[in-house]
Amino acid sequence: MIKTLSLSSLVLTCYAANAFAFSPMGEDIAYTVNDEAFEGYYVSAVNESKGTVLIIHDWDGVDDYERQRADMLANEGYDAFAIDLFGAGNRPQAIEDKQAATSQLYEDRARMRELTLAGLTQAREQGAAESTVLLGYCFGGAVALETARSGEADDVIAYSSFHGGLATPEGQDYPQATPPIFIAHGGADESVSLEEVTTLMETLEAAEIAYEVNIYSGAPHAFSVFGSDRYQAQADERSWASFTQWLNSVFE
Repeated sequence: MIKTLSLSSLVLTCYAANAFAFSPMGEDIAYTVNDEAFEGYYVSAVNESKGTVLIIHDWDGVDDYERQRADMLANEGYDAFAIDLFGAGNRPQAIEDKQAATSQLYEDRARMRELTLAGLTQAREQGAAESTVLLGYCFGGAVALETARSGEADDVIAYSSFHGGLATPEGQDYPQATPPIFIAHGGADESVSLEEVTTLMETLEAAEIAYEVNIYSGAPHAFSVFGSDRYQAQADERSWASFTQWLNSVFE
């Protein structure tokens, strides 16, 4: 039997196979926040823009993974900006350096939110559409939910997290007016437990916030990261298809 791949499947297969031969469609953008230097990545929608997706990086900072996801979103019809929360040139490689970079922001959530909102402003200065969805990977997923709980982001119509941290810090909660939330989670994730997923769902239900949670069997933490030993193609393909379908619905 001959299998026919969908367009999204072909795109994902192509990106996964060429993860180390990536040629970006957009450009790196230098910007400052309170006189500190940062560097993100911006790409405009291939055709008429449906809206903007703000991408929040995982614990190694903005690299070709976020650039590839931004380009994929541009091909789907979205302006995309991958923001920088670590600072220009700070792209940690050693585990202890990644932990240090993320810990600094977990311990200073006001700065975490400030830098996220500054990235949102920068996206719009590049010409991105006002109506925006926040998309976070791993550490970035926790940042997206932090921003959702703050209610501080203007014209953000939804939030999303791929294999991200889901715990709600003590003293925080989700306002009832929080926009919809999309969660993609690996069933075999040993870093973020299924109990945390359930607790988040209960919290969102209590606050009457619309959400979608997709769990992928056998998928470990960071299952969507091309080229890594944790990459799981089936979970990546299915989660991306679900996410882009959800995006279309929130931008209608």
